[in-house]
Amino acid sequence: MSLRQRPARLGPGPNYGPGLQPPSLGTVAPPPPFAGGERDEVYNIIPINNLLTDHPSLRFTEVRAAMWALRNMGDLRPPPFVPWHGGLDLLDWLGFYFGFQRDNVRNQREHLVLLLANAQMRRQLTENVDELSINVIRDIRKKLLRNYTSWCAYLGRKNSVWITNSLLRRGSPDPRRELLYTALYLLIWGEAANLRFVPECLCYVFHHMAMDLGRIMEGYIDDATGQFALPAITGENAFLTRVVTPLYKTIKGEVEASRNGTAPHSAWRNYDDINEYFWSSHCFERLRWPLDPSTNFFATPPSKNRVGKTGFVEQRSFWNVLRSFDRMWIMLILFFQAAVIVAWRGETFPWQNLQTRDDQVRLLTVFITWAGLRLLQSILDAGTQYSLVTRETKLLGVRMVLKSLVAIAWTVAFSVLYAQIWDQRYHDRQWSQAANQRLVNFLEAAIVFILPELLALVLFILPWVRNFIEKTNWRIFYVLTWWFHSRIFVGRGLREGLMDNLKYASFWISLLVVKFSFSYFLQIRPMVAPTKALLDLKNVEYEWHEFFSRTNRFGVVILWLPIVLIYMMDIQIWYSIFSSLAGALVGLFSHLGEIRDVQQLRLRFQFFASAMQFNLMPEEQLSQDRGSLRSKFRDAVNRLKLRYGLGRPYKKIDSNQVGRSSFALIWNEIIQTFREEDILSDHEVELLELPQNTWKIRVIRWPCILLSNELLLALGQAKVLNASDRQHWRKICKNEYRRCAVIEAYDSIKYLLLQIVLEGTEEHSIIAQLFDEFDRWIEVGKFSEEYKMDILQSIYDQLVILLGTLVKPNKDRDNVVNTLQTLYDIATRDFPQNKKTTEQLKAAGLAPKGPSGLLFDNAVMLPNEEDESFYRQVRRLHTILTSKDNMNNVPRNLEARRRIAFFSNSLFMNMPRAPRVEKMHAFSVLTPYYNEDIIYNKEQLQSENEDGISIIFYLQKIYEDDWENFLERMRREGMVDEEELWGKRCRDLRLWASYRGQTLSRTVRGMMYYYRALKMLTFLDSASEFDIGQGSMEQTSAGTSMRQNSNFNGWQHGAKPSFQNMRRASSSISLLFKGHEHGTALMKYTYVLACQIYGSQKAKNDARASDILYLMKKNEALRVAYVDEVKSERDEVEYYSVLVKYDQQLDKEVEIYRVKLPGPLKLGEGKPENQNHALIFTRGDAVQTIDMNQDNFFEEALKMRNLLEEYCHNYGTRKPTILGVREHVFTGSVSSLAWFMSAQETSFVTLGQRVLANPLKVRMHYGHPDVFDRLWFLSRGGISKASRVVNISEDIFAGFNCTLRGGNVTHHEYIQVGKGRDVGLNQISMFEAKVASGNGEQTLSRDVYRLGHRLDFFRMLSFYYTTVGFYFNTMVVVVTVYAFVWGHLYLALSGLEASIQNKANSTSNAALGTILNQQFIIQLGLFTALPMVIENSIEHGFLPAIWDFLTMQLQLASLFYTFSMGTKAHYYGRTILHGGAKYRATGRGFVVEHKKFAENYRLYARSHFLKAIELGVILTVYASYSPLGKNTFVYILMTISTWFLVVSWIMAPFAFNPSGFDWLKTVYDFEDFMNWIWYPSRISATSDQSWEKWWNEETDHLRTTGLWGKLLEVLLDLRYFFFQYGIVYQLKISDGSRSVAVYLLSWICVVAAVGTFIFMDYARDKYAAKEHIKYRSIQSVIIVFVVFIIILLLEFTSFEIIDIFTSLLAFIPTGWGLISIAQVVKPFIESTVLWEAVVSVARLYDILFGMVIMAPVAFLSWMPGFQEMQTRILFNEAFSRGLQISRILTGKKSNTI
Repeated sequence: MSLRQRPARLGPGPNYGPGLQPPSLGTVAPPPPFAGGERDEVYNIIPINNLLTDHPSLRFTEVRAAMWALRNMGDLRPPPFVPWHGGLDLLDWLGFYFGFQRDNVRNQREHLVLLLANAQMRRQLTENVDELSINVIRDIRKKLLRNYTSWCAYLGRKNSVWITNSLLRRGSPDPRRELLYTALYLLIWGEAANLRFVPECLCYVFHHMAMDLGRIMEGYIDDATGQFALPAITGENAFLTRVVTPLYKTIKGEVEASRNGTAPHSAWRNYDDINEYFWSSHCFERLRWPLDPSTNFFATPPSKNRVGKTGFVEQRSFWNVLRSFDRMWIMLILFFQAAVIVAWRGETFPWQNLQTRDDQVRLLTVFITWAGLRLLQSILDAGTQYSLVTRETKLLGVRMVLKSLVAIAWTVAFSVLYAQIWDQRYHDRQWSQAANQRLVNFLEAAIVFILPELLALVLFILPWVRNFIEKTNWRIFYVLTWWFHSRIFVGRGLREGLMDNLKYASFWISLLVVKFSFSYFLQIRPMVAPTKALLDLKNVEYEWHEFFSRTNRFGVVILWLPIVLIYMMDIQIWYSIFSSLAGALVGLFSHLGEIRDVQQLRLRFQFFASAMQFNLMPEEQLSQDRGSLRSKFRDAVNRLKLRYGLGRPYKKIDSNQVGRSSFALIWNEIIQTFREEDILSDHEVELLELPQNTWKIRVIRWPCILLSNELLLALGQAKVLNASDRQHWRKICKNEYRRCAVIEAYDSIKYLLLQIVLEGTEEHSIIAQLFDEFDRWIEVGKFSEEYKMDILQSIYDQLVILLGTLVKPNKDRDNVVNTLQTLYDIATRDFPQNKKTTEQLKAAGLAPKGPSGLLFDNAVMLPNEEDESFYRQVRRLHTILTSKDNMNNVPRNLEARRRIAFFSNSLFMNMPRAPRVEKMHAFSVLTPYYNEDIIYNKEQLQSENEDGISIIFYLQKIYEDDWENFLERMRREGMVDEEELWGKRCRDLRLWASYRGQTLSRTVRGMMYYYRALKMLTFLDSASEFDIGQGSMEQTSAGTSMRQNSNFNGWQHGAKPSFQNMRRASSSISLLFKGHEHGTALMKYTYVLACQIYGSQKAKNDARASDILYLMKKNEALRVAYVDEVKSERDEVEYYSVLVKYDQQLDKEVEIYRVKLPGPLKLGEGKPENQNHALIFTRGDAVQTIDMNQDNFFEEALKMRNLLEEYCHNYGTRKPTILGVREHVFTGSVSSLAWFMSAQETSFVTLGQRVLANPLKVRMHYGHPDVFDRLWFLSRGGISKASRVVNISEDIFAGFNCTLRGGNVTHHEYIQVGKGRDVGLNQISMFEAKVASGNGEQTLSRDVYRLGHRLDFFRMLSFYYTTVGFYFNTMVVVVTVYAFVWGHLYLALSGLEASIQNKANSTSNAALGTILNQQFIIQLGLFTALPMVIENSIEHGFLPAIWDFLTMQLQLASLFYTFSMGTKAHYYGRTILHGGAKYRATGRGFVVEHKKFAENYRLYARSHFLKAIELGVILTVYASYSPLGKNTFVYILMTISTWFLVVSWIMAPFAFNPSGFDWLKTVYDFEDFMNWIWYPSRISATSDQSWEKWWNEETDHLRTTGLWGKLLEVLLDLRYFFFQYGIVYQLKISDGSRSVAVYLLSWICVVAAVGTFIFMDYARDKYAAKEHIKYRSIQSVIIVFVVFIIILLLEFTSFEIIDIFTSLLAFIPTGWGLISIAQVVKPFIESTVLWEAVVSVARLYDILFGMVIMAPVAFLSWMPGFQEMQTRILFNEAFSRGLQISRILTGKKSNTI
């Protein structure tokens, strides 16, 4: 292969093809026959312009057929004004006509060729294999254009795809036309840039360009010119400049109007609004073709004539939760009302309360409520979506008005009918016929009212009818459904099949029955009696001024409020329970956890080999049988045999079978990768590997761990059992491993002795004769009769000595001779039953015929030390003979054990059979990367924190096993001194560390396992029995030497490996490859890194750029896509999407494609924009999205073929469009905090997503590593959404989009991908803040609204409680705590509680006890822990799961989960109210450094600390003034859960902070905090430096929030004034007065205090610097005055000193309330003198809060032992010990390892 740079452009237009001579277009000229030279272009995967190149991919006839099909121009008219020649093809033709960029054409040419070739490979063709099948072309075209054809049908337009010639309408379709339309769409998509996020806009563009294409192909004549018709858009780069750029500029203008996402969503159009403009046929009349930039669609803010929002208006309000999920809230509210009515009579069971007609009729009020809720829904719809009403959408406005009028009419009608019933009832004083008739009238109206619900129920039972109605574009159906919802392009036909309906309906009906029963009996009914008693309470002695009468009702509201809130959210708890049980059931039926550890694998290892053969190796090609019912039944039977050991065919595999050999190759390759990753030692490799058949051994050579102790057991049996040979052998054969161990040991000893004794010597012949005699007696079954079985022990002992000598590095030859002599003596003299004389021995050839000297003295010749294969077998034999334990601790590394167990278990799970690699679906992996770590540099590893802890030290202690294995590998590769690791072997060290962090290099290594696995599987697919047999022997002999050459060691010494050597360096099996494997693998797999700023990194000589280059150099299949910014001659910046690779022959990076962009890449959120620009460079039928904190495993990569076959199977009524993949969180071992996060995440990505996919059918795309149906998503907006702010959680919107467009998301757990999670509390909190904010934005989004309305009722419930509902209910839990404590504070301070206690013990009831218990369960994290416990039970066993749970609790997991709950609640609520969602970079680094107090305060002050202090103050006041609080037991019972929440929210940041309770650090932290508080606020100051800067940034969201957000914020802040109102009446000075004057006088005190502070602040600014004495005098006067006032009050009033401290509880909250309100109205007071006072007071408050938070931290730091305990809780024992040693030493360690 010869790779060269791209040739220069020729001629006036873009030069698309490589040839130069223009033959006639009607003939197909062969390409220029050059295989090299300057005109060869750099290619990506296939040298597509040179069919004569010696490239493995070109050996496929399918590739050549695809390339020739594109070059078949037929009778197409050549484009004018450009040179044409025979080397050009259909894509060049389109490029010339429509003005596509040259590199776009080149990119899509290869893309299309690979699509066609791979599709043809998967088909079973029996003839014309050299010709591209028309069915292949048609299938790709239909799939690619299915969204376009649906769009045309939706708009009532005929599509522009003309497949047959107009003159031959009845003729066969023209494959060339199929190719042209497919290529046209790909070219449009490939150059659309940001427009790829607006798929229906691309449909509009394609529609017109396809129409132009049809006119050209049909030979239309332009009426204006009389010439052949040309496209409306033509010329060089015309498509970019005239189509893409105008639309791009419109989107860009709207994004600029968003003010970086801070403007209200309703003020600007996002990607969805632009796209939904094309859901209306009006777009054809307005935009026209070519696009008219003067239309109002292209106008951007502040133009008033522009097009506004389309389809939906996002409004910030909590009402969105009601709007989107109105059916759920109606259900909850109506049941609550009905339950209260039923329970009001006070009987035990509901039916006892409904025995009278009066009670039954009262239930009818639910219809009034229902109608009222519909009215509320219609008002909310009109209030939020009114701006959608325009002259074109008048019907929308009409429907809004009509819905409100109809809802009002129903509400009034039900109210009147209900009143008439009771009027008649009371008039007749009984239920007369007239009263009953009125009741019947009401019921008739109710039936009419619920008719739509009954119809929905019928359609739920008949889902295919509902789908037909929604998906059919008949106008009659639109008219019939117009009343219920707007007609939109998405969200149609979402109903699942009847069986799926039955499954998830059963789940939810069961759950709702349990929930409503629980709510009725334990929440609602117990509250009835206390409510009645409280309402009947008379003569209440209030302890403050009562403004209203009958405030008992308010007390009832306070008692009921927590009950109602928990009632509204506790479905979340029940969902957690039911989903855990359902997930366990599904997991068990999926055969998860059947092999939980290596010990269980040993029991099934014989079947494991067959399972691997069955699943990973393709079945024999019986094309007519594969996929049939017969084939499926046969596979199911075979799986049963494998899983349960039924039948003999899968019981054993003979040692010479090909299947066994291929299994050994795969298994050994897996073990080899483990060793390369340093999770196994060399010795463990030898114990685990499956050696090939050497040394003439007659049985399968199982891994040593299976044979351990078996030989000793057989030896012991032989000594004690006095039996015949047959009985001995029958007993041995009961255990297959024992049989194999005995035979292998015998054969190995025989071969060994003959090998070390020189052939041709007497000794050699004696040994041969001796073994011949043994074999003869064994054959006739008389061995035990001829020999003394008890002597076997002596022989065994000498063999152990012999082998022990041979395995030593320095082998003592004399000892070998002596041992052989001893063995000879025993075998000839002691062993036989009948001892022979010397003469008899000589006669039998068992003794030397010459003089009797020392045998073996001159006959022993030990093999050379370099004969690694020989000594490896010796070590194996020694292990078999000497192993006395069962090797349960092999491998020692927990990660290796986990991976082996999971892989082996997965092969017994249900998965599709693997096809041959050539017939598998091709796929790509796409990883977005910005600026994260790639490979840790030397400085990063060596730099130490203040404890002397460096990253390398941290990793050595956390990964002790890996470090020891790494050092062993380095020594084997020639390392003499560990100092070399910082010198010439530094890269090895850097990579070892990087592979244990969340770095790009780790991700790339993992993803390149796909390529390695595909190459090996390609070899095995085509290898013959001879190839595998011969290769196995080569692999055995070369295994160790190849490991020595593995990884990257050779590159850093300046040696340049050849292309072939570099490819094969990573694996010993690569020695067997025939040369075509890498070509096949490249056709099936591409890895694209979207390194957005790689170009600028190269320009700056950033070390990251060289690291990326190194990764490209090391990985052949790796491609890097980046955005290049190039300054033009006019100083304008041009932007290009560029794809590069590393050319192994040229030994440099080469550019493959360069596609110009219309402008800057980032208009929306950065990550999806980065993915989008690189998506055009991916290939294949599927694309797997992988984040750069992920990993992959070689053994899992082997199953990718199986996973991709899932696309061929129906799941319900649809085939999958997203394949969900299980994740393993690999950061769980880093610290206890990482373990908590890992456990929580693991339960979601396994059990949680398992249930969402089956039975609930609402699994979305929650991030990586899901596999997308690439062509399906390519035409539907891509693999994520990118609108600024609203799509900040970009990944899940791909799932929303998929579901709304009729896709299907599945979940598969037989394959897993590694994933890293944040490991420090601050990182975790920022991540959870990002996710919670993202869920807040989701709540506002059109996708959630549409799913809430378009899914059936039960799927809607599933969707709600697993997405935004989870966060909303988390917030409700916190609100419930607030409602509970504030309500009880009201009861205590008002005196109502005292009256209740005196007259009725109504607060001590079952309902309040239930709510307290529920709160406690939630706050402890048990609500999150249940799925974790159940999933662990399935996969690891019940007892280990319980032990892990208890361990987590001891390590303060509940503290973490409660703190995490506060994070979610705070950011979710704040985002919905005020916005402010943003991407938060968490760093993904190791947390080994102590976070300062000021940093923690900045991060958690508003979200946790303030709320915790508030709740703590309330509980303290309640304890002081509540009569119930006087009873310690009752107080603890009522408040323990809330106190736990307070402690968690205050202490968690310090409990999980390294060295959080170190006294010296606490002192330094306090100094740093005070410095930060008083740091002057300069322009250049950051929030990390200045308190004032941070304080202003914390309130940024209040500047951008809307009016309703500000009003609600003020309303919430008013609660702080309640402290003052309640407490001032408790002061002694009030002397029991209940007058309102007491409260007004307290405000005078507040005003006086504020005035004094302002005056002091003014005096300080004026006098403190220059007139210090005057300033001190003023201070003294004020202090004296205050003291004087206190003395007067003490003397002449009831004032007591305690009142000073009590009043602080009143006035401090009031002050904070005033400051909070001042922040809301900041724009009005910022310019006044008042603002300076607000800032000063706020600073004092933050000092006060800081002191309150610091106090318990300082106390625990002062207490001995807490720091050591905390470190032990946070990290493992090794790290804790290392940290203590580092402190004992000088505090600084050397940089040596």
